[in-house]
Amino acid sequence: SSGINAELPLRPGIDLVPDLCEDLLASVDQPLKISKCKKTGKDYLLCDYNRDGDSYRSPWSNEYEPPIEDGSIPSDKTRKFEVDANFAFDMYREQYFEGGISSCYFWDQDNGGFAGAILIKKTGDGSKKFKGAWDSIHVVEVQEKGAGRNAHYKLISTVMLWLHNSRPESGTMDLGGSLSRQAEKDAPVTDMSSHIVNIGQMVEKMENSIRSTLDTIYFGRTRDIMNETRSLVDLKGKEKMDKVNRQLATALAEKNKKSTQ
Repeated sequence: SSGINAELPLRPGIDLVPDLCEDLLASVDQPLKISKCKKTGKDYLLCDYNRDGDSYRSPWSNEYEPPIEDGSIPSDKTRKFEVDANFAFDMYREQYFEGGISSCYFWDQDNGGFAGAILIKKTGDGSKKFKGAWDSIHVVEVQEKGAGRNAHYKLISTVMLWLHNSRPESGTMDLGGSLSRQAEKDAPVTDMSSHIVNIGQMVEKMENSIRSTLDTIYFGRTRDIMNETRSLVDLKGKEKMDKVNRQLATALAEKNKKSTQ
């Protein structure tokens, strides 16, 4: 899990007002948690989209842990697509993140379409006293049209970034935030694998865009703050020096005035 415990500030509020726990946790971005599939031994990510009560469905076994009766599972067709999506995004994650964990969850919708969530988590190993985590959640809705030859895709993506630096020469710095974006598009479909390609292209484009924006907003802003702080310190130092010089000039003038009297 992430080297930054972003949950600590929430704990006192949860203990004081337990009735607000669900609403509070739902409204605050939390790092994705990891669990290990008991059947396959593979890691998977936890979220509301694979949760039923207090249990979570493993994308590898399609079973809930802890086991529950009548847990919500996708249809056979959607489950097969889910398996293929997990395989595809596992390759995507390895290519782009060179590590981490990915999980895909898909479900059927009442309008005949289907929807899903693609989760990716990459945590820094803490080497060089630098820790951090990238958590991305992509929720997509798919509605086929034109006798299944085309589909309309709606994508909502949220990325949470957590950074912690504790180098002696630069001090301790915690930086964290989230960014959400939406996108829609129509694309041709020949079979179910076309959906994976189309969704994959949307997720890839969205993650690249959010990466660029986060770099500008957070790292650019951090540099601006540092520069402004430094300028402010220099300005205060200059004002203090000017004041001392004025006082010194006044004192010298008084002294010279007295000596000529």
